[in-house]
Amino acid sequence: AIAVVEGVGDNACEYMTGGIVVVLGQTGRNFAAGMSGGMAYVLDEAGDFAKRCNMAMVDLEPMQAEEDMMQKLLNSGGDIEFKGKVDIQNTISSHDEQHLLQLIKQHIAYTHSNYAQKLLENWLEYRTKFVKIMPVEYARALKAGLAIPVAAE
Repeated sequence: AIAVVEGVGDNACEYMTGGIVVVLGQTGRNFAAGMSGGMAYVLDEAGDFAKRCNMAMVDLEPMQAEEDMMQKLLNSGGDIEFKGKVDIQNTISSHDEQHLLQLIKQHIAYTHSNYAQKLLENWLEYRTKFVKIMPVEYARALKAGLAIPVAAE
């Protein structure tokens, strides 16, 4: 399943085994407890989401700011030779960002949400405030080609 919501209470994504959840607002405590599959994107405006997330089985990946990527490139020598060696692991990729934008646009089309529209209109401000929640073992299996994400029908 794919869900885009504007806020959730306690225990959201508990025992999640697949699919995608996008949370555009506040979350309660114990987010992702027992989450073994799928992924979630959460808008963390206050920067305190990690305090409410159950980190026993998941990792958080922040959205990489373009300035951060450029600084890493400069710190690595700034030469084309080093470009492939810049460490941008543990960040939301441009593919993730495009997917996230598509899901938010669909949310607006279905709900006519003024709040979601405001996020899109100010995307450069909000994009780096998203975190990606991914179960550690699920991510490892995906990288090894062992897990197949379930697509929505």
